[in-house]
Amino acid sequence: MIDSLVALLGISAHDPAFWMPLALVGLLFATIVAGTVLDGFDIGVGCLVLFAPPALRPRMLSLLSPWRDANEFWLFLGMGLFVSAFPHAWGSIMGVLYLPLCMLALGVLLRSVSFELRLRSPIEMQSRWLVGFAVGSLITALAHGILLAQLVVSYQNESGYVWFSLFMGVCALLAYCLLGASWLIMRVGGELRVRAVMWGRHVVRWAAAGAVGLSVVLAFANSGVFLKWSGGPQWPLVVGLWGLLLVCFVTIEMCLQRMINRSYRTTALPFAMTLLIFLTILGGLGYSFFPYLVLDDITIWDAAASVESLRFILAAAVVALPVVLIFNIWVYWRMFGLSKPPAPPKFKG
Repeated sequence: MIDSLVALLGISAHDPAFWMPLALVGLLFATIVAGTVLDGFDIGVGCLVLFAPPALRPRMLSLLSPWRDANEFWLFLGMGLFVSAFPHAWGSIMGVLYLPLCMLALGVLLRSVSFELRLRSPIEMQSRWLVGFAVGSLITALAHGILLAQLVVSYQNESGYVWFSLFMGVCALLAYCLLGASWLIMRVGGELRVRAVMWGRHVVRWAAAGAVGLSVVLAFANSGVFLKWSGGPQWPLVVGLWGLLLVCFVTIEMCLQRMINRSYRTTALPFAMTLLIFLTILGGLGYSFFPYLVLDDITIWDAAASVESLRFILAAAVVALPVVLIFNIWVYWRMFGLSKPPAPPKFKG
């Protein structure tokens, strides 16, 4: 594929004008994957707060406290990298996606403000900010699904595509709920784990429906993507990815059903399978879109900034990336395993 791109562009593979945009789009994709997966359980738990009893809601938010600052980092990194490295695509994308992008900005802002003010407000006001965090999480999840649907259908706004966008918004919301529920199953015990198992059972099939709907519409809305999937030597890989998604969804369903029928033992398997589903879908989308940023319209090289600008951005990324990796490894290594609630304070008589 690289040889074909080099021939079409008429430049050498060693030319910075070829490999710098390629390197930066790889970094951008890695940022999107990290933000979706690592911030995903945060969004999912936030959405589930509305369905939890009031007594359990503070515990759910306290579980998120160690990762809130790290989770907010990915969105700003991705947006900054996209705007600076690919400025020629930003205007056209913003012009057709302003509504879901504004929804995303509103949801992120409401989540951040509500989470911080809940910690600093009087006790009688904390429940209101907690609801604000949950509403912000719902808006953020819906915006992700609508954004994804609009990218897949190349921003078409006929009534059928509008309904598909709404459907994908709901499925994305429930997929994040599955990620949040499976994370809670792994992290906590007692009543909250019981409820997390039930939440996971209710949303897993909707998440599967969203994955199927996304794939079907992407294939039939774009003949180039369909040919890429079905033609050439790569079709066994596509079939393998579909098989992997099926195995993951069936494994989650069976695991949750077993936990209901037998016991509520802690397990990381549903969370690991849900992560694998997210990674597989994102990998399939990246493969389907490459080498376009705007499908069938703007390629990576069409959207890229000048070589001088890309060289500066890449140098900054090389310097900052080790710091980012060390920070996130230090923060996220504790996200697995059972979390114990804080011990009550002891008073001396």
